[in-house]
Amino acid sequence: MKELIEMIAKTLVENPDSVQVDEKTTEDMLVYELRVAESDLGRVIGREGRIAKAMRTIIRSIAARKGQKATLEIMD
Repeated sequence: MKELIEMIAKTLVENPDSVQVDEKTTEDMLVYELRVAESDLGRVIGREGRIAKAMRTIIRSIAARKGQKATLEIMD
């Protein structure tokens, strides 16, 4: 799933080399932290957060199929 997040983010940003995804495990959930260049932050979040919301929906549905819980955090 980490590769999927990277692929989506790299297609959205102008500086794909700055895309970085880290995976952390909390008590009951996988947390993916997405980091992009500051100038590309708006492209990943989208108008009114629509792109970020869509990415989170995709991640949650894939995790649910595997019987897990997951979310995406976009880091500054």
